[in-house]
Amino acid sequence: MMKIAVAQFNATVGDLAGNTDKVIALIAEARAARADILLVPELTIAGYPPEDLLLRPSFYEACEAQLDRLLDVADDVTLVVGHPQQLGGERFNAVTVMRDGNYIGRGQKMVLPNNEVFDECRYFTPGASPCVFEQRNHDGSTVMVGVPICEDIWHVDPAAEAADMGAQILLVPNASPYHMGKEGVRQDIVRQRVEETGLPIIYCNWVGGQDELVFDGASFALNRAGKLVAQLPSFEEATGLWEFADGDIRPATIAPARCEEESVYEALKLATRDYLFKNRFPGAIIGLSGGIDSALTLAIAVDAIGADRVRAVMMPTRYTAQISLDDSRDMVERLGVQYDEIDIEPQFQAFTQALAPQFAGLPVDATEENLQSRIRGVILMALSNKTGRLVLTTGNKSEMTTGYATLYGDMAGGYAVLKDIAKTLVYRLSVWRNTVSEVIPERIITRPPSAELRDNQVDQDSLPPYDVLDAIMERYVERNESIADIIAAGFHEADVLRVVKLLKVNEYKRRQAAVGARITPRGFGKDWRYPITNGFFR
Repeated sequence: MMKIAVAQFNATVGDLAGNTDKVIALIAEARAARADILLVPELTIAGYPPEDLLLRPSFYEACEAQLDRLLDVADDVTLVVGHPQQLGGERFNAVTVMRDGNYIGRGQKMVLPNNEVFDECRYFTPGASPCVFEQRNHDGSTVMVGVPICEDIWHVDPAAEAADMGAQILLVPNASPYHMGKEGVRQDIVRQRVEETGLPIIYCNWVGGQDELVFDGASFALNRAGKLVAQLPSFEEATGLWEFADGDIRPATIAPARCEEESVYEALKLATRDYLFKNRFPGAIIGLSGGIDSALTLAIAVDAIGADRVRAVMMPTRYTAQISLDDSRDMVERLGVQYDEIDIEPQFQAFTQALAPQFAGLPVDATEENLQSRIRGVILMALSNKTGRLVLTTGNKSEMTTGYATLYGDMAGGYAVLKDIAKTLVYRLSVWRNTVSEVIPERIITRPPSAELRDNQVDQDSLPPYDVLDAIMERYVERNESIADIIAAGFHEADVLRVVKLLKVNEYKRRQAAVGARITPRGFGKDWRYPITNGFFR
């Protein structure tokens, strides 16, 4: 029998010594549990994705130094560890197998992803063959173990080659970012490899936030029948001790499944916490409006880092409804966060008076609305400078798509929590969060959304209904459907053309937006690289 310790843990890109320290602690735990193998995720030492750190020769030298540290302590347990490797003039996404001061296996990633958020072809050379090594266990048995790396398992050849080389089980170190529905997709892909090779597979994934990516963990094992027999929880660090005996993986604990709303909420919470803490911000500041977006952002921030580290600021003008003030006060009372109200009417009047000669003879329009938003942005950034806390912006994906946001106003900040969350999903998440504990006042959820920048304003004065807008956005942005295809699906031509036109003309705004967590299969970040100057409209 072979015992495999599967560790999904939260690393920090570039913190080579800190990441290695975590692996050393995991080695000690695995040794105490009498594990035969410790499997950790892809590029363990470096963190994922290291991006252009991989272009620096000194980065590889530093990673090798940490690999030497691990070699000195990997006693009585076989460590399967991922790291970047430089050989001559070539760079590889590699895995090393070590035990008792010896290297017993090495291999390089064979298939380099170059789609969605991945651009490994920029950095690495493909490996020639998978790593397969002979494992000697505590009970005297031996097992041939194959180690395809992440993207390798999404393709037929690496797993098939490992099987042809005698592998009896496949251990897969991964750095697979989360998006909605990803967990099921992963299991389906791995199940295909099981069916093709007849081998059981263990899939070990990263967990944690890294800039706009969030990794959900949810590491799992499929037996030779392709059945899920073990799984670690999502969005938290965990280690499983799973057994391989008689040619298959024995059933173990399977973490309870989460509903979609809970998974998305946990992803946002983890991404926000890690962005703030890994970048050493002492806390967060949020401009509270009395609307649902800022309310949900506030709830996520408090759940992520604690009420004592969150400050909410309400900045009313003549257009702010009393209900917005009442609901904001109600919510901060429920959450127990620091709360301030700063009346910006005097500043608004000062700007309008100063600009009156320049605006003479011109109608009142969005310019005056944007002034209010920009005043708020200045105040929030001043508080951020003074306290060191990071401003969390509150705009959602529907607004980012259509440009329904003010550059240097409500877009001003360091992290956009809801950047990849459609407005309709904002409502779903808010309702779900209130099933845990009712922190968002019901009126915030039920009242029509409004920017409150002019009298009697509601969002639908300027935008299609959100259910229509979000459906068009999903098809065009996330599925790459054409205008003709979306119209053929039953959407009004005028609505489709309007949304796509707004998407196109606001690309320059999105390019200047704060980074935010990727939650859908295609967010406005690493996997959205449209030109600002663009004459194509289909």
